[in-house]
Amino acid sequence: MSQPMIAILDDEPEIRRMLSNALEEAGFRTAAFARATEFEAALNTMAPDVCLVDLGLPDRDGLTLVHRLALERGASIIIISGRSQVQDRVTGLELGADDYVTKPFEPAEVVARVRARLRGQRTGIKTSQLARFNGWTAHFDRYVLEDDKGEETAFSHAEGEVLRLFLDAPKRLISRAQMQETLGGVAGESFDRAMDVRISRLRTKLREDPKNPRLIKTIYGAGYIFLGDVSWG
Repeated sequence: MSQPMIAILDDEPEIRRMLSNALEEAGFRTAAFARATEFEAALNTMAPDVCLVDLGLPDRDGLTLVHRLALERGASIIIISGRSQVQDRVTGLELGADDYVTKPFEPAEVVARVRARLRGQRTGIKTSQLARFNGWTAHFDRYVLEDDKGEETAFSHAEGEVLRLFLDAPKRLISRAQMQETLGGVAGESFDRAMDVRISRLRTKLREDPKNPRLIKTIYGAGYIFLGDVSWG
């Protein structure tokens, strides 16, 4: 099995060097880029397993790039940024990032988060790419939700991971600990915030009443239950 490829996009040479060294010592292949244009051109011939993306890029808005990666590439994305405000974290997660690490950071922490993302990818592999439930069809090969009238709504890689987790275990309680173990996140406030954002966005795309959702129910202090009737294939 080939070593996972990790793409690093950051305009600071020291950050690129530090992350490349730490990840390669941990057994990963790396490709580092200073500009978004270089990174996007490389995606024509490269399919990274995880993308580390800085928001403060000299030639492109980092948040816009994260959104494109999530929707068009289905890429697993970890934002690395000096922006530490809660709203920046929320916005990044809403646009499709899987995780958010603020600068300065220890390289070992980033390596741990990359490993967590790769564990989530392995445990999330399924043969079927299509699921039907309560008038909806989820196309995991295209990252699209289709309603009973054929109208389509795109979802991100991160949202798709959570949706698949629910669809694989309908009408069963899924705790935060189970979500963390299955999706490969790093336990803590950042992971909890990411889950809250993804579930909120899924509810919006499924046209749920935020005060009384029918499909994704919150069991306070315990976790979530997906109440739909699901068929795969």
